[in-house]
Amino acid sequence: MSKNEIENSRASGKNSDLLAAVAALEHGDVVVFPTETLYGLGADALNPVAVEKIFQLKGRDPNNPFPVLVGDFAMLDRLVSNIPALARRLMESFWPGPLTIILPARNDIPRPLVNRSGGIGLRISSAPIATEVVKLLGRPVTATSANPSGREPARTVAEAQNYFSAVIDQFVDGGTLSSRHGSTVIDVGADHIKIIRAGEITGAQIEAASGAKVIA
Repeated sequence: MSKNEIENSRASGKNSDLLAAVAALEHGDVVVFPTETLYGLGADALNPVAVEKIFQLKGRDPNNPFPVLVGDFAMLDRLVSNIPALARRLMESFWPGPLTIILPARNDIPRPLVNRSGGIGLRISSAPIATEVVKLLGRPVTATSANPSGREPARTVAEAQNYFSAVIDQFVDGGTLSSRHGSTVIDVGADHIKIIRAGEITGAQIEAASGAKVIA
């Protein structure tokens, strides 16, 4: 983020915690911020060292990648090798929003973000703070839930701080989040959709929007 962008952000009344979080991301640090579902652990998704910090913080299996937020379709195109027509239909229906779509990753994407089939999970968030973080940084940001693996996801900043205040400095408060689940994660084939993780958007909603068979 440039000096001018910082000054413009301040002039428009953006929260100082938000600006501090973006600065931390630029330095390779991990932050906590609200998404449209749960509080998330954010790192610059194109910084392999920063991404590795999140795996360590969560105690997560490195073979289990986490989702990434992009700010727009131009940023999306820098991460994926192609977007199937079926996936585009779902994006038109559910983005911005809590639908993470696994798409074929480009070869230069950090390996911890890519699953064994070469896919990366992506979405455009409908949460204003999450969107602003990504756009101010100008790079994709990780969005795995802010909790150690196996623990209850954080729905308030206080809950996230209980988990991570000793190791993370920047927390952006978005109030209490009412979501019961994380984003729905899907893998899109040529004529079908597989739900990898059930979430806010149901299989019935996906079928209605896509016209394709959904496999749970």
